[in-house]
Amino acid sequence: MTKDTQQPQPAPANADDEQLIEWLRADFPGHRIWRGHDRDGRPGGWVATLHDPAAGVEPTVIRTDAAALRKALTEEAQKARQPGRSTGSWT
Repeated sequence: MTKDTQQPQPAPANADDEQLIEWLRADFPGHRIWRGHDRDGRPGGWVATLHDPAAGVEPTVIRTDAAALRKALTEEAQKARQPGRSTGSWT
């Protein structure tokens, strides 16, 4: 999400997977984001792995499409900002 408005930017029109991944990465830098593949090499789920404990709660989030992953990561960010939640490092 942009720091100025805290509103997610819309997905690029007619975006391919790489553009959608970059779109997600721009708004969720605390996660490593990629597109999974099934055992036959076909595109599969959309995956985000938490790298900054201040950016989310769940270590891994998997959804069926980019929009669903964006929604889940937005919810993760909200959970991470809840009062009293520790954001210490993983050591």
